Amino acid sequence: RKHQIAGTEEAVVSTQSTGIAVRDALRRQHQCATIQLDFQLPIRFNLLYNAPDGTEKRPVIVHRAVLGTIERMTGILTEHFAGKWPFWLSPRQVMVIPVMPMFNDYAIQIRDKLHNQHIVIDTDLDDGATLNKKVRNAQLAQYNFIFVVGEKEQNSGTVNVRTRDNVVHGEHTIEDITEKLIRLRDSKSNVDNLE
Repeated sequence: RKHQIAGTEEAVVSTQSTGIAVRDALRRQHQCATIQLDFQLPIRFNLLYNAPDGTEKRPVIVHRAVLGTIERMTGILTEHFAGKWPFWLSPRQVMVIPVMPMFNDYAIQIRDKLHNQHIVIDTDLDDGATLNKKVRNAQLAQYNFIFVVGEKEQNSGTVNVRTRDNVVHGEHTIEDITEKLIRLRDSKSNVDNLE
């Protein structure tokens, strides 16, 4: 494309550019990535280099913006996923909820184990909230997975897994669920599938 540069003697400055446009959830088009060849700045800054044949040549500057602006790309992704980030990108991956205060230590043990595997995990240890309220709060906060733990889970070394959309996956051993979450995270899938 040809671009107008204000304040130059030439009305139109010849540059070559390529842009990559994406559509958001509302089907609006946004230009994100661009690559542009700039022939003017090397002239303005009197840039030269010595070519292999010994002559001086003028370089061409390559401008690139892989994501455009990070703010625009983050906004487009947020709209696209409607706030429900895929697991690998989510700032809130897992919430562990003990059914009673006496299981807080078990919930903390699970949190620490998964945190050591670089899983973003929190615990809801609010003794004043009911189990249903804790689960609902985690769903509204868009945690991808919610682990509910009680006496049965503590005795068997498991967690009861559900999603933010209230899909119940049932009991899984800590080792099994850790392996599945790592595999899901590393796959960079946009679908939170534990299978």
